[in-house]
Amino acid sequence: MTAYVYIVRCADARYYVGTTRGSLEKRIAEHNAGIFGGYTKSRRPVSLVYHQGFEIIADAIAAERQLKGWSRAKKEALIDGNFEALRRLARRRKTKDVSSFETPADAGSSG
Repeated sequence: MTAYVYIVRCADARYYVGTTRGSLEKRIAEHNAGIFGGYTKSRRPVSLVYHQGFEIIADAIAAERQLKGWSRAKKEALIDGNFEALRRLARRRKTKDVSSFETPADAGSSG
């Protein structure tokens, strides 16, 4: 896989959703080193709680956009692999499809 969408939990318990090409481990290390300014720099350390790989970066970016629009509860249901809660939360917001996201075991996520 050449691209990833990922969620990190920041030191202040907030979530950050991002994408990267190549090494996911390197990108998380960059967040923790504060190499790039932005949301996570003042919220370090961060820990990886979910990721999903994609062959095409455009697909990872589309998933990132979708996840960024989700509520905290919905993100936590995805992180926990609780697809029943995810479906229930999706119905509340009239979101039709959550099936494109993998369970943490399928995605190989940590957290």
